[in-house]
Amino acid sequence: MSHLTTHILDTTLGRPAAGVTIALYGEQADSWQELARGQTNQDGRIPNLLPTDDALPAGTYKMKFFTAEYFARLGTATFYPFVEIVFTISGPEHYHVPLLLNPFGYTTYRGS
Repeated sequence: MSHLTTHILDTTLGRPAAGVTIALYGEQADSWQELARGQTNQDGRIPNLLPTDDALPAGTYKMKFFTAEYFARLGTATFYPFVEIVFTISGPEHYHVPLLLNPFGYTTYRGS
């Protein structure tokens, strides 16, 4: 399993959000550098966003979820064209950053 994982659940439909592009960025001084990019599978997950043996160094990171395209495919208006979740990696343990999503709100937490 990758050091960093994510998944998206569309809480309006009660099912995983497939086909959502997610980009991972690392903070570099006062800017962000893209480190990886992928698209959620039918289970709403990206199993290989990072190679299995790559551990991110301690630092600040963000995941950008491109939600506008997902909702456009569903023919659903949305208030949030994208969602950015900023978080801190402090050690070598596994980090899971899930997104619970609907067209007009979202929630996240540190998963396991």
